[in-house]
Amino acid sequence: MTNRNIRVQPIDRQAVDDQAVEIVERKGIGHPDSICDGIAESVSSALGRAYLDRVGKVLHYNTDETQLVAGNAAPAFGGGEVIEPIYILIVGRATKEYEGTRIPVDAIALRAARDYLREHVPELDLDTNVIIDVKLGEGSGDLQEVFGTDGRVVPMANDTSFGVGHAPLSETEHLVLDTERRLNTEFHDHHPALGPDVKVMGKREGDRIDLTVAAALVDEYVPNMEGYVAEVEAIREFVADIAPEYTDREVSVYVNTADDVERGAIYLTTTGTSAEQGDDGSVGRGNRANGLITPNRSMSMEATSGKNPVNHIGKIYNLLSTEIANAVVAEVPGIRDLRIRLLSQIGKPIDEPHVADAHLVTEEGVELADIEDDVVAIIDRELANVTDITERVIRGELSTF
Repeated sequence: MTNRNIRVQPIDRQAVDDQAVEIVERKGIGHPDSICDGIAESVSSALGRAYLDRVGKVLHYNTDETQLVAGNAAPAFGGGEVIEPIYILIVGRATKEYEGTRIPVDAIALRAARDYLREHVPELDLDTNVIIDVKLGEGSGDLQEVFGTDGRVVPMANDTSFGVGHAPLSETEHLVLDTERRLNTEFHDHHPALGPDVKVMGKREGDRIDLTVAAALVDEYVPNMEGYVAEVEAIREFVADIAPEYTDREVSVYVNTADDVERGAIYLTTTGTSAEQGDDGSVGRGNRANGLITPNRSMSMEATSGKNPVNHIGKIYNLLSTEIANAVVAEVPGIRDLRIRLLSQIGKPIDEPHVADAHLVTEEGVELADIEDDVVAIIDRELANVTDITERVIRGELSTF
């Protein structure tokens, strides 16, 4: 009989939206840490698909140690140049041979990394602006054995670890997340000067929200200082205009606050990322699996990106706990704040966590006892379907950062 050890209890704090101070951060798609996350996950998905195509199952691998060493550039109005290229090192473990079939994992990883950069940091010249190095060692035997246990529908956990998810997003969290996403899509469509390295920091004190946006501008599309100032103001106005879609609270927007226009010290780049100007990056140092950094919430320190999606708890349980939290809030009325924590034991089935722990803040007039059975049923259902996470990750349907 399946033992999922699901526990439901009140949370030991106020709902985040009710707390006096809230801090939320998102590192955008072109931030050096996010570049590492994106490359690691792109390589992971490519390896997963290659293993399925060549041997019919996903073999042992992890590519969650990608590192970025920043380069150096000389940006200039109308277009500058990269002086020292960015260096990216893809580190990890991968199975290179299986039952006589050799898999070109290094070549697969290199192609995936280049394709990712080409799509998400388009101003980066892959011939001259970046060096990509791949060092993938063989997987260790004991983990391969845990990973490749035949005859089981549900894989065994590769580690004793945990994942954390929460729902619903607070107003500030939703605003911060969508500010970066919308700047890098609908705003960028009309303002090519905005590079993908956009970081948004949100601070809420009571009913006042301050958004501090750091936006790398691309020099090729900025003819002079007046053009730069105009682009910064356009960013500020865009964010201020969309803010009422997310909150009725007062929102103040600040963009590139370190600029000193009089001295000419501004956030101008050649490639659209601070990785060209001394800002290094690493997998797992940025956004959590839900795309945010949320010090008001419990968080796992695991790097979600790059880990194999079959049995690596650092990936699966962080994604699954977020999926569970969203499902519970969507289906059970009366929940203001929900935290899901999933803990594994190495070698045990991943659909049977050591504990699945739900903490709730309910709306006034809603008793925990009234909804507990519904919450437990949804958690049980989602755990039973845990392998869906693997399939969706390999298909690229779930974001890990």
